[in-house]
Amino acid sequence: MSQRTRAGLLALCLLAVLWGTAAFVPLPYVTYYPGPTVDILGEDDGGETVRVTGHRAYHDEGELRMTTVYVSTPQEDVTLPELLRAYFDPDAAVWPRSSVYAPDETDESSDRLSEVAMVSSQDTAVAAALTELGEEVDPIVEVLDVTPGLPADGELEVRDVLLEVDGTAVDDAQDVVDAVDGARAGEPITFLVRRGDEEVSVDLVPEEVDGDLRVGITPGPGYDFPFRVSVDIADNIGGPSAGLMMSMAIYDTLTPGSLTDGAHVAGTGTITPAGDVGPVGGIQQKIAAARDEGAELFLVPADNCNSIGGVDTGSMRLARATTLHGTLETLADWVADPDTDLPTCEDTA
Repeated sequence: MSQRTRAGLLALCLLAVLWGTAAFVPLPYVTYYPGPTVDILGEDDGGETVRVTGHRAYHDEGELRMTTVYVSTPQEDVTLPELLRAYFDPDAAVWPRSSVYAPDETDESSDRLSEVAMVSSQDTAVAAALTELGEEVDPIVEVLDVTPGLPADGELEVRDVLLEVDGTAVDDAQDVVDAVDGARAGEPITFLVRRGDEEVSVDLVPEEVDGDLRVGITPGPGYDFPFRVSVDIADNIGGPSAGLMMSMAIYDTLTPGSLTDGAHVAGTGTITPAGDVGPVGGIQQKIAAARDEGAELFLVPADNCNSIGGVDTGSMRLARATTLHGTLETLADWVADPDTDLPTCEDTA
């Protein structure tokens, strides 16, 4: 064997070792894949997903599907083969980790943020639907999350309405933060909350966490509704991006007749109490998920219109969504004539 041959074989062995090593080295990227869709007008565990108490509910045919995305978690090791697989999958996407997660974000903190966003999004979706129906909706401050192991754990509950802290009325979430920050270490502070139809007083002694006093709750905006509406979404689905579809499903449930006339409609978008639709992440993966589920129409937030180029929609139509009111009108027009002109992303180009 010549020296050149031996050198070539050695180089090939070294290259194989390098490629083998690279295949297992975590890289600072995140992968996106189409996730499952959920029919918010359907049933979950034998009960309706949209549940109403104190008002007549209308459960009709048709589907309004929220869409989701499989995203690699903050602490998940994404390797070169996984990146290449996502890169060559037309329905997947690859993003730098720094553009998706904070530097110190963990799987646990990401899950908690997602859960808080879902609680807030559900309440805002109810507010948007009721506002569209002309109902009175009053703002409140409520508990969006309770941290296990801190003083509020087992004492306060998600959706407790925060009325007072140490005798001072709560007007916004910052009032609660200021009250806890201003407490004396080792001394209790009293929370007066409304839980259901009862007022409950709870004494909590703040604990120091990373140099700050904490009781272990996340206060945030909520709403007083004239009757009870809830959306029962699986615990493993979080974030605010289902706001539009939840508000439409709530509106449909509270009004006679079917918004979709029995058709299969999907979409995405955040929602404000006033009914304004906002952008979401993973729009191309959500469109692909709806297409694979057989949706006939997909509602795209207007601010996502510049991010959908190249996505395969199959036979599914796309319609631009800017407000809840306008989207309801769009859906009514489409139900009356599936071939009618609809507001599209091309209209904004």
